Amino acid sequence: MSDETTREEGAEGFERVLEKLQEKLQGFIGDQYGVKVMMPAARPAPPKAEEPEDEPQRIRFDVLPAGLEGSLRQFVIGQGEATRAMATKVCTHFHRVAWESASAERRLVGEVKANMLMIGPTGVGKTYIVRLIAEELGVPFVKGDATKFSETGYVGGDVEQLVRDLAHQANGMVSLAEHGIIYLDEIDKIAASGVTQGPDVSRTGVQRNLLKLMEETEVDLRAPFDLASQMEAMMEAQRTGRVHRKKINTRNILFIMSGAFVGLDDIIRRRLRKRVIGFESTEEAKFENPFWILSQVRSEDLIAYGFEPEFIGRLPIVVVFHPLDEDKLLEILRTPLSPLTQGKIRDFASYGVTLEFADDAYREIAHRASAEGTGARGLKSILERCLLPFEHGIPGSGIPRVVVTKDTVLDPEGDLRQVLVKGLLEVFASQFRERTGIRIDITPPARRWIIDRATQDGQDVKAFCQERFADLEYGLQLAGKRSLRLGLAACKDPRAYLDAMIKTTYAHREPPLPTGSNRSKSAGNSEDKEEP
Repeated sequence: MSDETTREEGAEGFERVLEKLQEKLQGFIGDQYGVKVMMPAARPAPPKAEEPEDEPQRIRFDVLPAGLEGSLRQFVIGQGEATRAMATKVCTHFHRVAWESASAERRLVGEVKANMLMIGPTGVGKTYIVRLIAEELGVPFVKGDATKFSETGYVGGDVEQLVRDLAHQANGMVSLAEHGIIYLDEIDKIAASGVTQGPDVSRTGVQRNLLKLMEETEVDLRAPFDLASQMEAMMEAQRTGRVHRKKINTRNILFIMSGAFVGLDDIIRRRLRKRVIGFESTEEAKFENPFWILSQVRSEDLIAYGFEPEFIGRLPIVVVFHPLDEDKLLEILRTPLSPLTQGKIRDFASYGVTLEFADDAYREIAHRASAEGTGARGLKSILERCLLPFEHGIPGSGIPRVVVTKDTVLDPEGDLRQVLVKGLLEVFASQFRERTGIRIDITPPARRWIIDRATQDGQDVKAFCQERFADLEYGLQLAGKRSLRLGLAACKDPRAYLDAMIKTTYAHREPPLPTGSNRSKSAGNSEDKEEP
């Protein structure tokens, strides 16, 4: 055996050992950290040509403010001013980005993007309108919660992760992610309360970190504390001899933030009262209007609330949302594109059941949601509460259609029992008609008796009817009936009722003449005529 052959066999053996070692290492990392890392091949791959950088994408944006506003108004109810303002500023932002990317004009130094701050109570559609805008424009969209972030990223989350998530939503296309929307909810929760120690220090730090993103900065796609991404970077360096670091520039990313800002109206009211001496009755009425008060918000009010001046300076567009009264909540339910009612209709449709809503149900739901004071979220919770029993009891019952009424909202369990009984009785009558061609109408007293008796016997209503009225088909056919109004007497004693019905039917029929009677009578008459 030559020395060269020995060296080749030794190299192959080493590669097999290395492969087993890599498999064990990969399994260990997965077990310990719950991440999946791709290990490089045991035999180094031949050098490849450098991968092309992600080329800047030419943004073609042709949605106009009026068109976007019209699309939003089909879904968003009761927020006319907010819808118009957001549609206008979002369209202008993306048109401006597209124009600057296509022209040779230099970007203005120190210019502030049209980042937005939405102010309004919970459940008025703030998150909903941002999702609609992102979907209508076809841009990547990420939603975050401000309360989950901390200054360092150790205790909470790292604000830069929002940008990385945006790249993930764009399927790794950096150029597309750089023209996305980042929406941060509950931004009012990171406002400092004036103390210099405790959690407020972290809140101020989160504001500073967000400030960097809202201005312009570059974010590395590989998080420094993400073990999986760092391992992949190490493997890439081993395989190619270099580390390809992708970064996302936040210059054109639109930041939209929102919050309920509880207590901000008191700050604004105090400022306004200091400037007004002597109130007219009409002016006093304005001060009692929460929406009017919030619409007078100024930067100084938000700074007094606990935000850094630099942070507020990067949110030049402030949009105030109306609270939703009972009429607006009713309109939300009635709109054909309402995700609330349409969502429940689709839930039941997945079981083959048609769900419909009566207008008195809409009114009762809107009334209760208005009393709860949680806006459209109240509508959702009430819908779930009143339909959960139906969602559990109707599938598999054979009932093809359910109508939600005011009684459903007032007493879901009681109404479900009525619906089940009525529906099962209708199923029994329908199947009886399909089998025999005879139509059965069950009277209300009979229906109540059937319910009570079936419950007492511990039987399903449909099974109870099939057993109790087993002889009904034969009796009705014998009596020549094509329809029957099934009353209380027939329910209590079906056999006696059928016997009486059959006897009555035959008693009213004329008995047939004896055979040959007509002929005998005719012969007698002829014989009489023939006698002298």
